[in-house]
Amino acid sequence: RQALSGLGIDLSVWRIHRRIGMSGGLFVTALLRETGLKLTQEQIDELQQAHADAYTEQVDSVGPLPGARELLAELTARGVPWAIATSGYARTARLALGMLGLPEDTPMVTRDMVRRAKPDPDLFLAGASLLGIDPAHAMVVGDSVWDLLAARRAGALGVGLLSGGYGRDELERSGAFRVYADPADMLARLDELGVRLAD
Repeated sequence: RQALSGLGIDLSVWRIHRRIGMSGGLFVTALLRETGLKLTQEQIDELQQAHADAYTEQVDSVGPLPGARELLAELTARGVPWAIATSGYARTARLALGMLGLPEDTPMVTRDMVRRAKPDPDLFLAGASLLGIDPAHAMVVGDSVWDLLAARRAGALGVGLLSGGYGRDELERSGAFRVYADPADMLARLDELGVRLAD
């Protein structure tokens, strides 16, 4: 919202929230449709830079979701390969790695590495390729309908988290096989997803 306000665009928080996780281009298209505004490419670029700047300013006040570090550690211990795939650009995604205490060489796919972002499957297809696995054998964990639509389009198993503000019903309708409160809840129920100990 801060980035939009900087351009004099007043948009309700709920309208912004419903678009979080989708491609920036689709977000701008929806924004222009809903507000009736006309933005130049220069203004769109300015908006994207303002968003990145606002994220960078606020990253220190945000922490990882409950159980996120522990879930990733457990997957690693069980020999389950994983990667981070985000609609964010590398410059902001690297900040999240630090927040999670992950090394710089963590397998990660960002918006600037693919042609299209969510709800297109490109991020998750690239993530599966990076890990050397068939997307049909991959699991995508996300907290928005855009994550789950992209997972379905990639042919992967979608798992929802309630941390994104979407309800269980919305996530299930978008393709979630299971929905958990947060990563800690998912960690406690990995057996429901068929995650086994490494052979």
